[in-house]
Amino acid sequence: MTDPAVTLDHDGPRARLILRFGRIGLALAAGAAAALAHPPFGILPGLLGYALLMFLSERSTRVRGAFWMGWLAGFAYFFISCWWVAEAFMVNPEQAWMAPFAASLLPIGLGLFWGTATALYRWIMPVGVKRVLVFAALFCLLEWLRGHVLTGFPWNPAGASWRAGSAGSQFAAVAGVYGLGFLTVAASAAFGPLLGAGPRKSRIGAAVLGALALVALVIGGSVRLSQARLEYTDTVVRIVQADVPQESKWTPEAYRGIVDRYVNLTARPGALVPDLIIWPEGALPASANQVFAPGSPDAAAIARAVQPGQSLIMGLGRGVPDPAAPEGGRYYNSLFVLTDEGADGLRITATYDKYRLVPFGEYLPAGGLMGALGVRSLTHMPSDFSAGPLPAPIDIPGAPRAQPLICYESLYPGFTPGASGRPGWIVNISNDAWFGRTSGPLQHLNLASYRAIETGLPIVRATPTGVSAMIDPWGQVVGDQRLEPGESGVIDARLPEPTGVTPYGRFGDLLFWLAVLTGLAVAAPWRRLTRRRMTVQGS
Repeated sequence: MTDPAVTLDHDGPRARLILRFGRIGLALAAGAAAALAHPPFGILPGLLGYALLMFLSERSTRVRGAFWMGWLAGFAYFFISCWWVAEAFMVNPEQAWMAPFAASLLPIGLGLFWGTATALYRWIMPVGVKRVLVFAALFCLLEWLRGHVLTGFPWNPAGASWRAGSAGSQFAAVAGVYGLGFLTVAASAAFGPLLGAGPRKSRIGAAVLGALALVALVIGGSVRLSQARLEYTDTVVRIVQADVPQESKWTPEAYRGIVDRYVNLTARPGALVPDLIIWPEGALPASANQVFAPGSPDAAAIARAVQPGQSLIMGLGRGVPDPAAPEGGRYYNSLFVLTDEGADGLRITATYDKYRLVPFGEYLPAGGLMGALGVRSLTHMPSDFSAGPLPAPIDIPGAPRAQPLICYESLYPGFTPGASGRPGWIVNISNDAWFGRTSGPLQHLNLASYRAIETGLPIVRATPTGVSAMIDPWGQVVGDQRLEPGESGVIDARLPEPTGVTPYGRFGDLLFWLAVLTGLAVAAPWRRLTRRRMTVQGS
């Protein structure tokens, strides 16, 4: 006989409490597992977190419950993926108290996208194994919106779970990182029906199809990599990483040493004579107005380090007078190309102004309202940066035309022309010193490298503290041409040739949208049939 004391009434309040908290733990585990699939962790079985999330959405008795399952999973995912934002607040001791709030508020907000996706899925409530396509379509549609709403925050989209340059990442050359995300989520979620009810044969069949899709993804990528032939241009590039921590930049004594460090690394003799030297974003803690002012000792020191015929790329903020602006001027985060033209000396030959700005870092969304609430004083932003024009390639003396991407812009697909007007390479200058030796700079390298796979263009990446690297058109770091966080030095390397135009470069996100629309179209008749069945049963 069963002991009444241990009998579990599945309809009783205690059972509901146990099941509720059990689901909470499983939802958090689903998001954490999916996050740990991303570099630098690389635990790819964590992709099964998407299968668990789909199962939990289906087991929710209400749409509201499915929303909370998705939100909890999203919170865990983004907390693990983005905890490094707290490091930026540790640079200034006066802002250190904000670090735990930043690390928590960001995943709280981003989790809303996951919650909306699971709520919509539960509301549609498709039947049969094809529901995997519906789940993937809704989830990836909300992922795309996350990367675009209010300028977007496309950090760690599902497709970037695969280490850039690996076999699994190569499908991004066909469908982009969002198309790769659809395939990844759909194939992983196909294991979800194994956890539920239904005909055993169809549930196993769904899992087999998911496994085959993942195998095909890896095999197809392996074939592409086996056919890769890396060739080089005649352009020699020097990447300079001075390893200057962000918190060490802000005294007059430190400033002189920083200038000397960059200048000495620039002038260091090497086996190859560089045509082009690249400093990172924020290399010098000063504005271009100061560095390039007439009689500036910094400009004179830079001019001595750059030889005739060489060009230098560097990132600096710059102020531009504008009587129409509230403060009488505008401030841009800019990339400068300086060329030593011999008798004419060093002069600015090209400028690029950052287009996609970082919310709360470079501009304050709803600035008037946020300013009235005191948020601007908390962020220590006296005024906003202004956005430049849409990204476009620039001409660089002594090198092929390049597409500049400053820091955060490297997260966004589509900023680099992939077919008509395609440049020869991408230059990505970034200031990852804000995030120290956390997972942030390593993930940023992975995300930026997807732009190489999508476009078939090499990327030259320079940061103050790492990771700086030469990245080939397949998203792989070339040989040992990489400087890790905490390393100081230079990389001298020939610039790789681009591949032919990729399918993604030619068609953009077309395949992604076809996949999403197919998934949603499949859902529509199921929703109507479910409603009809419920009506018949209730009559």
